[in-house]
Amino acid sequence: MNAESGGAPPANTTDGMVRIEGGEFRMGSEDFYPDEAPVRRVHVDAFWIDPHPVTNARFAEFVEATGYVTVAERPPDPALYPGAPPENLVPGALVFTLTPGPVDLRNFANWWRWVPGASWRHPTGPASSIDDLESHPVVAVSYYDAKAFCDWAGLALPTEAEWEFAARGGLDGAVFTWGDEDPQETAPLANTWQGGFPYENTELDGWTRTSPVGAYPPNGYGLFDMAGNVWEWTEDWYSRGASQTDEPACCAPSAHDGGEAASVDPNDPGPPIPRKVVKGGSHLCTPQYCYRYRPSARQPQTVDTGTSHIGFRTIRREA
Repeated sequence: MNAESGGAPPANTTDGMVRIEGGEFRMGSEDFYPDEAPVRRVHVDAFWIDPHPVTNARFAEFVEATGYVTVAERPPDPALYPGAPPENLVPGALVFTLTPGPVDLRNFANWWRWVPGASWRHPTGPASSIDDLESHPVVAVSYYDAKAFCDWAGLALPTEAEWEFAARGGLDGAVFTWGDEDPQETAPLANTWQGGFPYENTELDGWTRTSPVGAYPPNGYGLFDMAGNVWEWTEDWYSRGASQTDEPACCAPSAHDGGEAASVDPNDPGPPIPRKVVKGGSHLCTPQYCYRYRPSARQPQTVDTGTSHIGFRTIRREA
């Protein structure tokens, strides 16, 4: 059901949101993954942003008000996925699965499974529920689902630049949301992975999967979970960093956004699904494999896919 078909959004959509004054900052990094480069000066205007990712409880309000059905809860259209095995053409989502021991980290299929029946209501499969996860970030939501929520609430997804500016919390150029040192293996400041990935999680930070929003200290702007817990959708189409393309190293306010067509992975043998940028890293991030719980880190995600480690937060731009 379309999100516009019923249900009134909140009367004051800036309630509880944090105002970011805006300004200029150094976006990106040249010390980690190539698509984060180059470092460039970027300006963003003032905006309001959620202090934490949208929770299961909040998303449930949206679904109850509108009757919206997420992409993971709908049977895929076979015409959009030619050659897909029939067993995969059922409602479901991608779910992280612990492996019994060390595996080849070059193949993410070793720890990701397509699970029929997985959805935001059942984040790890049909036998799971969110009964005790009301304050955890909603997951298994595609870009389309996040946009539908925004349309209902009268809000928007942040651009990559807005998201990164907010995540830095005033620490211009810092490696992490809290500074330049990484304490995640000794005294964690975010929900990330400790132990041998993807087969052992010591839960030094208290969690194997998602954690309640606000479980860790906020950044300098009072924003929670801008590192780890769940990746977050942004509005920008993904393309590689300017250092990897013919793009000039200028002050593009939307980072490397080259448009929808450019976002498609040319090396993917499957159907040409466009990709958006997700930011922030997740509870699966670790220096062993995905060292991306940093403001400059970015990753592509196909717009049609829900996973057990991606959520979103919303913003409201000032007129």
